[in-house]
Amino acid sequence: MAQALGEDLVQTLELQDDSSSLGSDSELSGPGPYRQADRYGFIGGSSAEPGPGHPPADLIRQREMKWVEMTSHWEKTMSRRYKKVKMQCRKGIPSALRARCWPLLCGAHVCQMNSPTTYQELAKAPGDPQWMETISRDLHRQFPLHEMFVSPQGHGQQGLLQVLKAYTLHRPEQGYCQAQGPVAAVLLMHLPPEEAFWCLVQICEVYLPGYYGPHMEAVQLDAEVFMALLRRLLPRVHKHLQQVGVGPLLYLPEWFLCLFARSLPFPTVLRVWDAFLSEGVKVLFRVGLTLVRLALGTTEQRLACPGLLETLGALRAIPPTQLQEEVFMSQVHSVALSEQDLQREIRVQLARLPESTSGPPPRPQARLPGAQAIFEAQQLAGVPGGTKPEVPRIVVQPPEEPRPPRRKPQTRGKTFHGLLTRSRGPPLEGPPRSHRGSASFLDTRF
Repeated sequence: MAQALGEDLVQTLELQDDSSSLGSDSELSGPGPYRQADRYGFIGGSSAEPGPGHPPADLIRQREMKWVEMTSHWEKTMSRRYKKVKMQCRKGIPSALRARCWPLLCGAHVCQMNSPTTYQELAKAPGDPQWMETISRDLHRQFPLHEMFVSPQGHGQQGLLQVLKAYTLHRPEQGYCQAQGPVAAVLLMHLPPEEAFWCLVQICEVYLPGYYGPHMEAVQLDAEVFMALLRRLLPRVHKHLQQVGVGPLLYLPEWFLCLFARSLPFPTVLRVWDAFLSEGVKVLFRVGLTLVRLALGTTEQRLACPGLLETLGALRAIPPTQLQEEVFMSQVHSVALSEQDLQREIRVQLARLPESTSGPPPRPQARLPGAQAIFEAQQLAGVPGGTKPEVPRIVVQPPEEPRPPRRKPQTRGKTFHGLLTRSRGPPLEGPPRSHRGSASFLDTRF
C-alpha cells in the first residue's frame, strides 16, 4: 500500500509540475528582461505588491520589534511567554525575520550547535548513487519559476542537491522521499544550506516522524484520523466523499507531505509554516479541513461534483480569493480542533488500524506537538550548555527522639524581691543586710 501511495504521489507531482511550467527553454536560460520577480522571488508572479489584506508598514515594524525582543531572550521567552510566541506566529512572522525565527521554533539551532561539523562532513562525503540519481532528476521540478531554481548550475539547485544528499547520508535507513524536495526548497529560500538541513531534519524526525520513510506508516494513520475528523466536523462532506469514492489517500498526502507548498498561494504557505512550526501537526489538519469545507461545504458545490474526478478537481481548484492569507488563516485558526481532540482521535484510529507485516507500526508518540514541546525536550536533554540540569535531591532526615516536656517553674505566690534574694550561687561577701532594710536600689547587690 505504501508503494502504491508513493507512486501516486510521484505521478501527481509530475503532472502538477508539467502544468505549472511556462516552458523549459525560458526557465533554463533565465528570465527575460520583460519578466520581473515578485517580492518572494517568483518570476512573473502576482505578489509584486502587498495584497489588500496585507498589514500596513507601521504594523509590520511593530511586529518586527516584538520578534527581535523575543528572539534576543529566546529561552526566557519560551519558558515564560510561549502564548505570546504562538499568537505572534498566528499573526505571521515578518518576512525579514523568518530566517531567524524558524530555526529557533523547530530547535534546529540547538542541533546545529551540538553538531557543528556534521553538515560539512555530510556535504563533502559522496552520496549513494541510487539516491543521487533520483534527487538529480527531481531538482528541476522544485519551483521552476523561482529565481533561485531557474538554472541547473545555480546556487539554488546545487544547494538543494547538497541538502537532500546530506539527509540521505544522515538517515540512510529512510533515504530520500520526493516530497522532501519542495520542503527543502522552501527552507533554502529563507536559510543557508546548513540551517535548512537541520530544519529539514527536525521536520522529518520531530514534527512528522514516519512520513518520509519507505513505508509512510504515519501518513496512512493520519489519513484515517482526518476522515474521522471529517465525519465529526463536516458530516455532509464526509458522506459525499464516501459516495463518490474519494478516499483521503487521493489528496491528503500531497497536502501533508509537502506542507501545502504545492497547494496554496506562496504567501499563504508561509503563514501556514509559521503556525505549523509553532503548534505542530494540528495546523495541517486544520488547514486540510478548511480546504475541504471551502471546496465542498455547500450543497451547490457537492451537486456540481457527481463523480470522483469532479470532486478531486474541486479540491484542487479553490478560487485564489478564498485562499488569501489573512482571510484563510483566520478560518484555519477558528476550526474546532484542539490538541487533546487530535490526540484522542489518533489513539482511537491507532487501535483500529490493522496489523501490517510489511512495515513498522506508526509511532505517534514520537511526534512532538510544536515548538514548546521541542523546547522542553531539549531542555530536559541538557541543552544548551551540554550539561544536564541538576535534579533536586530529596533528603529524608530520621525523626528526632522525643524530649521530656519542660516543667514550668512554680512562681505562684513569690515576689520579685524574694527571687532576687534566693540566689543559688555562693554567699555574697560583706556584712549581712536585713531583707526588709531600707537600702536604696543602687546599693542592692545581685
